[in-house]
Amino acid sequence: MENNTTNNENAEVISIAPNIKKRVFARKEKPAKKNYNQDSRGARNKLRIMFFGGVGEVGKNMTALCYNDDILVIDCGVAFPDEDMPGVDLVIPDMTYLKNNAHKIKGIVITHAHEDHIGSLPYFLDTVKAPVYASRLTLAMIQGKLREFPKVKMTGKVVKPHDVVKIGCFQVEFIHVNHSIAGAHALAIKTPVGTIVHSGDFKIDFTPLLEETTDLSRFGELGQKGVLMFLGESTNAEFEGFSLSEKVVRDTLKDLFEEFKEKRIIITVFASNVHRMQQIMNLAKQYGRKIAFAGRSMINNMEISMKVGEVAYDKSIIVDMAKIKNLKDSEALVLATGSQGQETTALARMARGEFQGLTLSPNDAVIFSSSPVPGNEKSVSGIINDLVEKGITVVYNDLASVHASGHACKGEFRIMHKLIKPKFFVPVHGEAKHQLAHKKLAMEMGMKESNIFVPHNGSVLEVTPHHARFVQDVQAGEALVDGLGIGQAGSNVLKERKQLANDGFCVVVLSVNLQKGEVLSGPEMIAKGFIYSHEAEKVLDEAKEAVLNSLSKINLQSIDKNELKNSIKQTLTNLFYRRIERKPIIIPIVMDIKK
Repeated sequence: MENNTTNNENAEVISIAPNIKKRVFARKEKPAKKNYNQDSRGARNKLRIMFFGGVGEVGKNMTALCYNDDILVIDCGVAFPDEDMPGVDLVIPDMTYLKNNAHKIKGIVITHAHEDHIGSLPYFLDTVKAPVYASRLTLAMIQGKLREFPKVKMTGKVVKPHDVVKIGCFQVEFIHVNHSIAGAHALAIKTPVGTIVHSGDFKIDFTPLLEETTDLSRFGELGQKGVLMFLGESTNAEFEGFSLSEKVVRDTLKDLFEEFKEKRIIITVFASNVHRMQQIMNLAKQYGRKIAFAGRSMINNMEISMKVGEVAYDKSIIVDMAKIKNLKDSEALVLATGSQGQETTALARMARGEFQGLTLSPNDAVIFSSSPVPGNEKSVSGIINDLVEKGITVVYNDLASVHASGHACKGEFRIMHKLIKPKFFVPVHGEAKHQLAHKKLAMEMGMKESNIFVPHNGSVLEVTPHHARFVQDVQAGEALVDGLGIGQAGSNVLKERKQLANDGFCVVVLSVNLQKGEVLSGPEMIAKGFIYSHEAEKVLDEAKEAVLNSLSKINLQSIDKNELKNSIKQTLTNLFYRRIERKPIIIPIVMDIKK
């Protein structure tokens, strides 16, 4: 197989425009161990693989290969906040170690354009100036993301399957794999100690519609030459068999177009799955339907994909959303965002009857050509129920094969292990249960347990041609991004937000003259989130009386403002708990007015 070697010259420098400021504050996953920001002393001529995200969890994938003074970074993704992270927009890896060693980073390799692999780049490239290597579509999507960050510049280098790029002491070969987004690659990395294969996110689709099958022959060639270590994704390692082919999905959708000939069809799909949207658009043209997009991300991704040549479609079948109501139901198709149940997306607003310009009726059919990611099941189910209650026909993956996962199942993992035949194996990209399932599969195929290493975020795996072992952890964890500007804060911010959400707050305003020992006015109180309206007046009157009573027992001339505030806090905390068994945050405002 011919390889094309790519160097750094002619790399495109991309300038970006208007900035959206973010606040970033760190939350460590594990207590710090000594000497986190270790240098390479004691590790000369040994490969160290560091895991900053994507192991023991789904999302924020980020790994680094370090050899002497050369560092290669693989992926730079985000995760989305859990319910216990109020006000948080994004969760990104703690990049402290890598930023402290930015001068050693020779390149960043991105396997594909999903958010859990590219989403943290704006927060990494502000410090790290290394070139980014990725497929044409992936770089174009990163470029679109960076428009929000005008101060961040990226040196982007387009790669394609079979390309080999020299990055420091590493030679990185890009291998085509099937996934739920175009332009996905696995990696074969020649290091000074041996070849490391990184699967990226992948599946093996023997009947893909708009791309080639995963390049199994190349994996076989690598296995014949000898692979030291395989880092394999584990997301669907619990499931037997093979992932569904896109051809099956296309055939199912075609049957539904036939079944719903007289209905208006609304389809929701991952906005990044441009090949799926291409198939839907092909079917729309075949069945004489016009298409309207409901969701800016879909429009952007299709425009980017068409510009780089990943998709091609007839623009004459696309109409503005405002015109869709003028078409017969049998002539209309809407592609809508909202496959994950997000309440502000187009489909969620349609389900609530709040989408301007389109009102759903029983002659509509809604197809979820997607599956909920872990954590979103409740939201998706809520939208389905809202639609069903309105008499709308709803089709989702439990009822028909309208979605195919982009992740391999056990059958595909067995093929990869058989072809690659690695000496060592590391299950990555999954929760602990997924990693364990992949480890068991490798052992069933004959690999020694002592040659399998299950990392967590912060793990450092030291590798030589003959041995591998975990050594001291590196600093890793989470950084939480919100939209209030850029600044450092601790995890107490989340604790306070959760307390506000659970217990509410009470502001107490009091004017005093401490010099004379007099209360001039107040206390006035503002209570939010902990007293129901029918009892608010009575409880707050009691609270005011309790504060005044406590002040009458204090010599105000001998107390300072902080002591007075603490006394008010204690009085109200005791009263509210005794009366309503709540502990709101008490915010006393004491104004010392000297007359």
